[in-house]
Amino acid sequence: MNASGDKLAPEVRSILDAARERPGGDARVSVEARSFPDAVSATEADGRVPIIAEVKPTSPTTDGVREDDPVELAQEMVAGGATALSVLTEPEHFGGSTESLSRIREAVDVPVLRKDFILREEQLDAVESDLVLLIARFVGDDLEPLVAAARDRGFQPLVEVHTREELTAALAAGADIVGINNRDLGKLEVDLGTVETLAPEVPDDVLLVAESGIHTPADVRRMREAGADALLVGTAIMDGNVRQNTRRLTTST
Repeated sequence: MNASGDKLAPEVRSILDAARERPGGDARVSVEARSFPDAVSATEADGRVPIIAEVKPTSPTTDGVREDDPVELAQEMVAGGATALSVLTEPEHFGGSTESLSRIREAVDVPVLRKDFILREEQLDAVESDLVLLIARFVGDDLEPLVAAARDRGFQPLVEVHTREELTAALAAGADIVGINNRDLGKLEVDLGTVETLAPEVPDDVLLVAESGIHTPADVRRMREAGADALLVGTAIMDGNVRQNTRRLTTST
């Protein structure tokens, strides 16, 4: 299970090619992470839906670029009730940066996920965050050592999967936070049924995050009914007033 030779959308192939060339950090990081599971529990105790709101200036699947100060966007998302934030650090295709993540993490008190295409252990050291995304499809047989390397640094790894095979690999690697991506990165097609199909196979002690294609309160309810503990939402929050958009989805009970 490796991206080498895999059929991927050209946009995704370009992202991976760039990711292979990006260096790691200058020194090994050590993180005191804010607990994402605790944040999810606190949100649910407050009667709201746990939403990971994504600071995403642009992407290959969206039009235009959001040029607001990312820190101001992040603070507005938190004010709207976001349980955690996802911050793109991929610079070439998503307009993200490690600098933005550092500034955002200093400005908010919720857990912050670094969303990037990490392929090698040294790339974990580029910036401190609370969670780090590892995409099972792209790291293949390196998943288990990358999960261990992330934990050794203090990160909470969120392992993203799209298929039953990838979910099996994630659980075998010891993942306790799993994201099911409704988007097929081979075709860039989105199907909310992906979470509905795979969620029953996620153990109860694994925190499940639904990713991609979530736009409306009805989508939120659908993913929650399927078994998602939290939802990662980017475009639907970034498109317009981010505080209002976040609040609309966190109150979709």
